[in-house]
Amino acid sequence: MSGILDGKRILITGVLMESSIAFHAAKLAQEQGAEIILTAFPRPTLTERIAKKLPKPTTVIELDVSNDEHLAGLADKVRAELGGLDGIVHSIGFAPQDALGGNFLETPFESVSTAMHVSAYSLKSLTMACKPLMENGGSVVGLTFDAQFAWPQYDWMGPAKAALESTSRYLARYLGEDDIRCNLISAGPIGSMAAKSIPGFSDLAAVWDSRSPLKWELSDPEPAGKGIVALLSDWFPKTTGEIIHVDGGLHAIGA
Repeated sequence: MSGILDGKRILITGVLMESSIAFHAAKLAQEQGAEIILTAFPRPTLTERIAKKLPKPTTVIELDVSNDEHLAGLADKVRAELGGLDGIVHSIGFAPQDALGGNFLETPFESVSTAMHVSAYSLKSLTMACKPLMENGGSVVGLTFDAQFAWPQYDWMGPAKAALESTSRYLARYLGEDDIRCNLISAGPIGSMAAKSIPGFSDLAAVWDSRSPLKWELSDPEPAGKGIVALLSDWFPKTTGEIIHVDGGLHAIGA
């Protein structure tokens, strides 16, 4: 039985735990026929251990998206494994602790700069590092958390996600001529490692209990993973610069 990613070669970042959206995207991608390669930082050994739970073996490459040397060597490493790429999953976000948890007004620029570099600019730098491998076009899919609102405790990750969303639109503008699509999945809250590092995350997530039209499960990253796989496939051939909400519909509901 054929899958919607048959013959596709996909690079996936951000597989840290079985509870991560990226892990489920990787699992579903393999089940749908893709060959995948994973990147990890700062603990590739952790990702290698989690990768053993995927349906098929895969290679893990160490990649710090803020390290120019890592980015410069990425294409050669991926080419040696897969020959080329048809898709990229950007599931990377980080902010220092003083940029989260109610510290918005006191956060120094150094911490804001780190959040912006790792969480937003990296979408551009990762995509351009991989662009030589996407000779026949492809699909770039990133992950955001609805940047229309000022969420409690989320603080400078909010502006970082807003920058990510804008970056995705500009990539769509400039890479369209190369038949490279760039879209985002705006996922509802998931009880992942990244989420648990946000002070007061449970207060933020509780909004979904009372307002989400569709029942939302914090413990179920699969819907977001399915959204990623759909955008990686050829079933969205003329969709770019888009943000697809996989959030139970909460984004559409007024206060």
